[in-house]
Amino acid sequence: MATCPDGHPSTDDEYCDTCGLPIGAAVATPASPQPGPAPVAGSVSGPAESCPICQAPRAGQFCEDCGHDYSGSAPLPPAGLVPARWEAVAGADRAHFDRVVAEGGPDAAGLVFPPYCPERSFALSGDQVRIGRHSRTRDSAPEIDLSGPPQDPGVSHLHAVLLARADGGWNLVDPGSANGTLVNDRVVKVNVPVAVRAGDRIHVGAWTVITLRESLP
Repeated sequence: MATCPDGHPSTDDEYCDTCGLPIGAAVATPASPQPGPAPVAGSVSGPAESCPICQAPRAGQFCEDCGHDYSGSAPLPPAGLVPARWEAVAGADRAHFDRVVAEGGPDAAGLVFPPYCPERSFALSGDQVRIGRHSRTRDSAPEIDLSGPPQDPGVSHLHAVLLARADGGWNLVDPGSANGTLVNDRVVKVNVPVAVRAGDRIHVGAWTVITLRESLP
């Protein structure tokens, strides 16, 4: 008695009495399909897409590094990131005062460096922060009010303006102050925005220096 490839006993030596398979035929075992790489959510066929902000490979709707939203909505900050708080700290700079006096302007002879000038801190918020001195007659009340005491006679009522940028930083503009503005000892051109960052020193007037600081709330 013969046995078919499936193990059935058969009285027929050519074909199995039970399943009909030829006696002695080999059973073809189908190959198991190999699993391919799992598709990434939000991915598309073709070359890998990179984040337009930080160039990280795309792995979904939001960039895992910077939070960019590929759908076109406003970018989200990375998880756990707390927006920084900006402040401007105003004080007196004796070295700057000495340079102003040495240049010999029309009022230089009458300038006196203040014997005491405590630092004052101003939080930066909103779209713009004005730097200057308040004036009732002009109905002017700048956010960074340098009226004193002591009052720096070289500071204009509207001396400069800090403008908020979309990336969270600030630009500085001098709209045409009487005595000019310096950023890190470089002259700021009138109505030309200058990017400023934490640690930068802004000089206005005869002795006033404003230092920008960035800290977590």
